[in-house]
Amino acid sequence: MDEHEFIYDWNHLKRGGPLSGRRFEVLDETLRDGVQSPSATDPTIAEKIELLHLIEAVGIQAASLGLPGAGERAYEHALALARAIGGQRLRLKPTCAARTTTKDIVPIARIVQATGVGIEVYTFIGSSPIRLYTQDWTVDLLLHHIEEAVRFALQEGLEVCVVLEDTTRSKPQVLERIFRHAIDLGAKRLCIADTVGYSTPDGVHNIVRFVTSIIQSTGAPVRLDWHGHNDRGLAVANAIYALEYGVDRVHGTALGMGERVGNAALDQILVNLKLLDAWSADLKALGRYCEAVSKACGFPIPANYPMSGRDAFRTGTGVHAAAILKAKKKGDDYLADRIYSAVPASLFGRHQEVEISQVSGHANVVYWLEARQIPHDEALVTAILAVAKQANGVLGEAEVLGVVRRHQGV
Repeated sequence: MDEHEFIYDWNHLKRGGPLSGRRFEVLDETLRDGVQSPSATDPTIAEKIELLHLIEAVGIQAASLGLPGAGERAYEHALALARAIGGQRLRLKPTCAARTTTKDIVPIARIVQATGVGIEVYTFIGSSPIRLYTQDWTVDLLLHHIEEAVRFALQEGLEVCVVLEDTTRSKPQVLERIFRHAIDLGAKRLCIADTVGYSTPDGVHNIVRFVTSIIQSTGAPVRLDWHGHNDRGLAVANAIYALEYGVDRVHGTALGMGERVGNAALDQILVNLKLLDAWSADLKALGRYCEAVSKACGFPIPANYPMSGRDAFRTGTGVHAAAILKAKKKGDDYLADRIYSAVPASLFGRHQEVEISQVSGHANVVYWLEARQIPHDEALVTAILAVAKQANGVLGEAEVLGVVRRHQGV
C-alpha cells in the first residue's frame, strides 16, 4: 500500500532546506546540561555508562561527558565515561564542556592523556549586551579569554568548539568579530547557543544564515552547532529548523531536562527526524532510553509526554477507538497505527492502546476484549459500558475483568 494514498504530507512542501541525504549529527547533552536541572539527580557512574549504550543504540553520534572542571565528582565521572567509551569500543564521539579558562581545560586534557580517548572541548562564554553589561565585560576581554583557552586546548591536542552563550541576543558586529577570531585561532567548530530560549524559527533562520556566511567567507572547514533551550516552548521546532537551515550538529537532552524549563528534548528531535525521513537508525530503544534517564535522574515522565509518556498511544474516546477498530478489521496495521496518531507507535516498539471510560463506546469495549482474547457477546459489552458510564475515569483492568467474571457467572 502506498502511504501517500491516505496521508497528504504538507510538511514536505517548500521546506527550509533538505534534511534527507545531508550529513548532520546530534549531540546528547543529558549528562551535562540535562543533569543541571534543579529537579534532577546526578546518576551514578554505572547508570551513566548504561545511558551511553542506549544513546548509541538510537544512533546518536556524540555525547557530552560533563564539565570536568566543576569539581572532583564531575572529573571522576567524566574520566570513567571516557574509559567506558574506549574500553567498550563505543562509537560515540565524546565532548566535554569548559568555561573559557585554561583551568577548566586542564582536567579534560588529563582525561584524554589517561584514556587515549579523544574529547572535543566545548568552551563557552557569554556575548550578549545584557551579559556584557551585567558582568562588566568588554568584547576585548572576551577575545582575550577565548584566545587563551583555544590556544591552550590546541597545544594539548584537543579539538575546540567555541560556544557563545546567549548568541541569539548578541549583536551581529560582536558575533562576527568573535567568531572570525575563533576561526583564525584554529577552532574547528562554532556553536550558536539559544541559552535562554529566546529564538523563534525566524530568528533561527536569520542567525544561522548570518553565522554560516561568516564561516563561508573564511573558506575554513569549520562546523556549526545549534544549542537550544525551551523557555518559549520552541526548542524542538528550532532545532529542526536549525538543521534545515544548515547547521551540522544540534544539541538536546533526554526528556528536555535542563535548567529552568529545560533544553530541546532530544527524544522529540529524533522522533521528528525519523518522521521526516532524515534519521535512519532504529528508534525502538528510544523509549527504554527515556525510561532509564527518568529513573536514573529521578525525573518523572509526564503521562502526556510524546512517544514515551503513558498516554502517548492511549485513548478512551469512542470515536477514536471505532476508527482504530475499523482499521484493524481491514487487516491493516499501518492504517490502525496512523488513523488517530501522527506518530506511529510501532516505530518505538509500542502499540495503540484502547481504554474504556465514560466517553467510550461499543468499539472501545470490543477492542479491549479482543486484545486480551476474551470471548464476548452484546450483553457483556453492554454491561461493561454501563459500568464505564458511571466512572469518573478509565476503568482499570481489574474492574473490567470483574464485570467479565460476573457475566460468566464465575
